[in-house]
Amino acid sequence: GEVVTVEDRSVTLMERSFGNTACSWARRASADSGLATGLTGAAAYCRATRLHSGVRRLEHLVARAVDLDLAGPGREPLGMELRDVLADELGRDVFSRVLYGGRVSLPVAAAVVIVATIFGTVFGGAAGFAGQWADGLAMRLVDVVLAFPSLILAMAIAAALGPSIQNSMLAMLLVWWPPYARLARGQVLALKTREYVIAARGLGLREHRILLRHVLPNAFAPLLVMMTMDFGTAIIITAALSFLGLGAVPPTPEWGSMVAEGRELIQQWWISTFPGIAIFMVAIATNFIGDGLRDIIDPRLR
Repeated sequence: GEVVTVEDRSVTLMERSFGNTACSWARRASADSGLATGLTGAAAYCRATRLHSGVRRLEHLVARAVDLDLAGPGREPLGMELRDVLADELGRDVFSRVLYGGRVSLPVAAAVVIVATIFGTVFGGAAGFAGQWADGLAMRLVDVVLAFPSLILAMAIAAALGPSIQNSMLAMLLVWWPPYARLARGQVLALKTREYVIAARGLGLREHRILLRHVLPNAFAPLLVMMTMDFGTAIIITAALSFLGLGAVPPTPEWGSMVAEGRELIQQWWISTFPGIAIFMVAIATNFIGDGLRDIIDPRLR
């Protein structure tokens, strides 16, 4: 057979070590970039009013400077044309609407993910901890909801309730909790036979206290990773419902409805491009942060 020398083995170990270090560095860099993007978006969300005022003041100064430099006989003021750039068909500033649109899209996605996580965790955890017929009945309900594509089911519910941001939020909540319930059930089934659970029963603690104080907190780590990575998907689904006319009603600035407004205005490409970039940046940032949390929580990936 082939003879493997000590030098070859050391080179192989060095290559593996370098590969693991490179992968770890790449994961760390992606998590840091996602965190930086998320913090930048949070700052823009909190300071939307000041950013709007600053952008309008900068546009006014640039337009005035260009008019002074290019003023001449028979020449149209170029500053007015500059003020028209990056505005929609009604003359509204697209950048400012993107900033204020974050105040609609981000809270909706956050509320959907947080409420779905809490309800799904409690529902699935209680079903897995109870076992027997309660577990089977609860999981059949979860299977029924998961049998439908989440976007199609959310569209049907939102269409039945009527177009509004509240109805779209409710429609997303009704289809968003089953994955959390299934994950929580699996975690609880693996944890409820641990020694500390048996010891808690031996001390006379009630079942619901054991579940809420000892089992669910230890099962929450993978749910936290899933919740972080699901936030970007919630942003996309919220924008999709508004894009189809089932979410925010104009003139409410919402990223999906802004993209829909630019469908027929191909020459004014910025109307739909900048809201799309905002959706992409939030989705990719939350995915990077979720990957970073998974690497921190899971010791096998360190």
